[in-house]
Amino acid sequence: MTGTSAAVADAAVFVAFPVAAAIIGSVVAVLRPPGPKTTSAVQHFAAGVVMAALAGEVLPDLRNEGSLPWAITGFVAGTAVMLTLGALGRRLEKKQETPGSGLPVGLLAAVGIDLLLDGILVGLGASLGARQGLILTIALTIEILFIGLSVTINLTRNGLSQTRAVATTSSLGLLTGVGAVGGAAALGGTSNQTLALVLAFGAAALLYLVVEELLTEAHEHAETAFLGAMFFLGFLTIYVMAGL
Repeated sequence: MTGTSAAVADAAVFVAFPVAAAIIGSVVAVLRPPGPKTTSAVQHFAAGVVMAALAGEVLPDLRNEGSLPWAITGFVAGTAVMLTLGALGRRLEKKQETPGSGLPVGLLAAVGIDLLLDGILVGLGASLGARQGLILTIALTIEILFIGLSVTINLTRNGLSQTRAVATTSSLGLLTGVGAVGGAAALGGTSNQTLALVLAFGAAALLYLVVEELLTEAHEHAETAFLGAMFFLGFLTIYVMAGL
């Protein structure tokens, strides 16, 4: 099996977990939706996990590529894309703020692009090596589990039936698989400059996810020492796993 074929095969295995997490999250959301405190705890934990993957896996690999101009270009591009998507998502959500107003197209588009990018990161991790791929997969699986929860709850509030909400969220989760397999196939055997570009883009996307989404929403609930500790527990979990 060639290097590219092996990376694609690894990506296909890795991405099964975040895809399953999207489905599980959507089912839990309709059967037993979590309360505000539990949701905030999961968001804190997920933020810590993603931050640890960023600091422990993505950034060291990016530095090792030794292509600073390409890294800067990728980071700037990633920041611009995520800020644009965030602004667009907020604008479209304002047009559908009323519960029962129908399918929130803006939200679904933003989530779909986010999941596609997450999949590409899984594929990139598989291309870099099994350990990097596994760590990124664990981090993104926890993140996508929360996305499945929150999107399904949002859909039911907008008037969709539970069955349709679960089906919609699960279908979005499949975009992670498309991104992972496609990313591994496209990035196999590419130059260090291209890898630096994509890694930096992914680093910006993950940083935006932690700072502007997970932690922002987590702090909508009254902060406690327990909730704050969940962030550090998530970070420590991935740090320990990466060192095993």
